[in-house]
Amino acid sequence: MKKFEIPQFYKSSIISKIKQSRMDNDPRKKDYSPTLLDFGPVRFYLARHFGFCYGVENAIEISYKTVEENPDRRIFLLSEIIHNPSVNNDLKGRGVRFIMDTSGNQLIDWRELNSDDIVIIPAFGTTLEIQKKLAEIGLDAYKYNTTCPFVEKVWNRSTQLGKQDYTIIIHGKHYHEETRATFSHSVLNSASVIVRDIEETKYLSQVILSDKSEEDFYEFFKGKYSEGFDVKRDLQKIGVVNQTTMLATETQAIADYLKETMLKKFGENNLKNHFADTRDTLCYATNDNQDATYSLLGKKADFAIVVGGYNSSNTSHIVELCEAKIKTYFISSPDRIISKNLISHFDIQNKVEITSNNYMPNKKPVDILLTSGASCPDAIVDQVLRKITSLFDGVKKLEAVIP
Repeated sequence: MKKFEIPQFYKSSIISKIKQSRMDNDPRKKDYSPTLLDFGPVRFYLARHFGFCYGVENAIEISYKTVEENPDRRIFLLSEIIHNPSVNNDLKGRGVRFIMDTSGNQLIDWRELNSDDIVIIPAFGTTLEIQKKLAEIGLDAYKYNTTCPFVEKVWNRSTQLGKQDYTIIIHGKHYHEETRATFSHSVLNSASVIVRDIEETKYLSQVILSDKSEEDFYEFFKGKYSEGFDVKRDLQKIGVVNQTTMLATETQAIADYLKETMLKKFGENNLKNHFADTRDTLCYATNDNQDATYSLLGKKADFAIVVGGYNSSNTSHIVELCEAKIKTYFISSPDRIISKNLISHFDIQNKVEITSNNYMPNKKPVDILLTSGASCPDAIVDQVLRKITSLFDGVKKLEAVIP
């Protein structure tokens, strides 16, 4: 796999050493068991896979090279390069300006841009409408394009299916940049509809089986289907693709449920003419991180810490997996760990940061599950680990734990 040039300050000598050792001993990534770091009074179980994925490293490399090589030009990002505050803030500190926020709200008017400017496309990709807007200004949307190759793979698969008259069912969050981009590319060749979860999928299945009316569909999925969508015509042949940061198990469950629905409606002999197998669109990094989280949760511990941006979809899903099994604290940086008794963390249900008291149990050793999202620098995980160990007396030296 390609090695990317990312800034040294995003790397961690501790994490890099652990990851390299695991890769040397398990190059085919068959062992998802976590790594135990025993500091004496506190022990960490570190997930087998976490941190920057291929797409994120690609986006960071392109962004920083662009800044370095163009000191005298104005540089803009369509929106956040990835969903991590430290990365985005660092780019802002280097003079990069953001045209939109993550919801697509305009921060800088298009009229402020000119053909001499540089506009970087973030890892999530962008819509065809925005590509057209950039072209009208005289800007090449592909020159500084950091779209993740696995997102583009989803677009390509959607195109193939659309040309075969399949309607595309997109598993994703309709407001997310990646899903908006995928939807834009998908509707170019096929009717498309976005489903958020298995409950929305069940509703769609009721429409397919005529247990819900056309009017029910248009009301329930308002703002989530392509222009001119015809329920009778466009739900005869379907294929499922996903926002690459969604739970892989949920995408598969949605695809399986819709496959059963089409089987019920058209029969086994006709199924292949009405349902397309799209398992090849699932992102390997999302799968690896989620599988590593499942294995991590097999260890008995006092609580889990997940590190990442609060608006990061893939990180939020890891938090959801952890919260189903163990008390979990979702933090964006080491400074959220205020003391041994106080921690500020993000409540993903209510979308607010809260403070918890007495989160650290009064016992020895304290066992902690530790992981992060795909957009979180290893350096921040390193800092979190060091911050926690600093709260304890008599911890082993790092060289004794990680030789």
